[in-house]
Amino acid sequence: MELRKADLSNVWALTALSVSPEQKGFVASNAESLIEAYATQSSGYPAMAFGLYEGDEPVGFALFGYGHMEGDPEVARDNYILCRFMIDQRYQGRGLGKRGLQACLDYLRTYPCGPARQVWLSYEPENAVARALYHGAGFRENGEMCGGEIVAVREL
Repeated sequence: MELRKADLSNVWALTALSVSPEQKGFVASNAESLIEAYATQSSGYPAMAFGLYEGDEPVGFALFGYGHMEGDPEVARDNYILCRFMIDQRYQGRGLGKRGLQACLDYLRTYPCGPARQVWLSYEPENAVARALYHGAGFRENGEMCGGEIVAVREL
């Protein structure tokens, strides 16, 4: 599994990726995520969008941030966030979510925006699939909420 920065060479392939209909309420579309990344960067905050690739095939998408923005939980200070993470519906059930998440963690351990001790994410309380994936990767709830979502944290 390889991360490749979202750019003009792959933006349309990444926006074409989608989760299954029953998952759409849990994660923003990749097009919305790319718009959010652009707006975040334009506001002076780090946002890093990547395609998740298996060979030359884009199979997923990830979006990272760094530091604290208004409305973020306390854990955001001087830490990374995995804002978005998805595997296209055609590639689910093959272990790519686990491998993609590991690739994301490996990348964040290079500290691309600065030093950090932790990475955090949030997920909808009823999203049992996401919770299981994140727990399997070592994320644990810290008691905080963000926009009605459960916050989970992992040491880098």
